[in-house]
Amino acid sequence: MKHELTLLLVATQFLTRLPLPALRHFDPDWLHQSSRHFPAVGLLVGGLCALAFGLGELAFGPLTAAVLATMLGVYITGAFHEDGLADTCDGLGGGMSRERALTIMKDSRLGTFGTLGLALALLLKISLLASLDTAAAMAALVLAHGGSRLACISLIALLPYGGDIEHAKAKPMAQRLTHRQWWLAGLWLLPAVALLWPLFSPGHWLLAVVLAGLASWHMYRLLKRRLGGYTGDGLGATQQLAEIAIYAGLAARL
Repeated sequence: MKHELTLLLVATQFLTRLPLPALRHFDPDWLHQSSRHFPAVGLLVGGLCALAFGLGELAFGPLTAAVLATMLGVYITGAFHEDGLADTCDGLGGGMSRERALTIMKDSRLGTFGTLGLALALLLKISLLASLDTAAAMAALVLAHGGSRLACISLIALLPYGGDIEHAKAKPMAQRLTHRQWWLAGLWLLPAVALLWPLFSPGHWLLAVVLAGLASWHMYRLLKRRLGGYTGDGLGATQQLAEIAIYAGLAARL
């Protein structure tokens, strides 16, 4: 149990900017092992964003609340996943070959594809959240942030690493995730689903799962075909698409 708590701390430090105590001793392999706790970090981020939405809606209305919740999520994570989405759009949009795509994705400059992809993703998040009532929007934030992290690490279980492992920002994350670790990660979502189940119809739950699955499957096929596997940026893009897909499923007018 102590080791799992350590891994949870490592996952939170890796994915967020939250002020946490430093570890006295660190094993690089802990970063790979901590990926099974990424959905838990997502639930934490989503919970904080939900609080921001609730307070923002009370003071200003749903649209401003959606903007504030999105801003807080970007701030807490240091735009970690948004940066991955932008780099993936630039790399796969502007690079015809695998080598050229990887070179573009390493470039810190933002291109046309990345700018458009990031802007449209943020607009979609905000508009979908603003279309929900307060309780549903707050629940959607928790579910989407947690569920999208599970979708993100599913690619680590299904694909090999497709980037240049010698220059990877986090080499331990280039290891394959076992299916057992993936199932353990999914257990984090069960309490949230059980608690928030009454807020949405079965149709909305089903649509959210299907859309998130399609978004993840699309990224799986795209990264496998273009890069031969996942990269850190590709994982960030997967998280962003799955998050939007869950919002869309829960907000759809069935």
